[in-house]
Amino acid sequence: MVRHQIRNKTGGLITVTFGQLNKKLIKILMVMSIALVTGCATTQQSERVAKVDPFESINRAVFTFNENADEYVIKPAAEAYRFVLPDFVRTGVTNFFSNIGDVFVAANNLLQGKPADAASDFGRFLVNSTIGILGLFDVATDAGLEKNREDFGQTLGVWGVPSGPYVVLPFFGPSSVRDTAGFVVDLKTDFILNSNHLNSDQKLGSTVLRVVNHRANLLDASQLLDDAAFDKYSFLRDSYLQRRRSQVYDGDPPPLKD
Repeated sequence: MVRHQIRNKTGGLITVTFGQLNKKLIKILMVMSIALVTGCATTQQSERVAKVDPFESINRAVFTFNENADEYVIKPAAEAYRFVLPDFVRTGVTNFFSNIGDVFVAANNLLQGKPADAASDFGRFLVNSTIGILGLFDVATDAGLEKNREDFGQTLGVWGVPSGPYVVLPFFGPSSVRDTAGFVVDLKTDFILNSNHLNSDQKLGSTVLRVVNHRANLLDASQLLDDAAFDKYSFLRDSYLQRRRSQVYDGDPPPLKD
């Protein structure tokens, strides 16, 4: 066995074997490798964030505002709403607004070149509006007409419009430059907001009901997110961008380019 003598910090001699030196060398190399990989990963992550979220400081400020608005206003209203109304009533409210939305889902599917899906969406609207009593009951799903979820932001993505930087909208939350433009179109074509048959108070009441009902449906999921997410802002940003990309490509997105 090969032995070597080395001096310690006090000047004394220590005898070590070649195997011991080899183990120490391996440990040193492992530590250096981990540090190098971690440093590269951190640099790549920073570059990626700078690309997709160049307005991060502003976005985080808006995110904090939204979190406070939710904590002190929207979430308490949603909790009271869920406490007062039974499940079947809240389900009926959800179905009613979803049924109205199927008309615009059908329109976006047509614009995206998916006539079969558009026909299914319009079929859902007809079935649920009649047999389902103005959409209060989702009969169409049981009949095999599955719910699709499309909006004009996705349509722009299908047309090749890039997502652009990530943005956080006051009250509305995660978005992107492309999806914000699409959201404006969605608002301009919203049946309730633009109906000539409703006065301003009725429009406001319907909008508040829709928002509170939607928030009530997310209470359990948001609690899990609060308990699990280390950096809620980053988690929501990355989840949103991944989900929107998947939606644009109907669940089969191509690999990301470097």
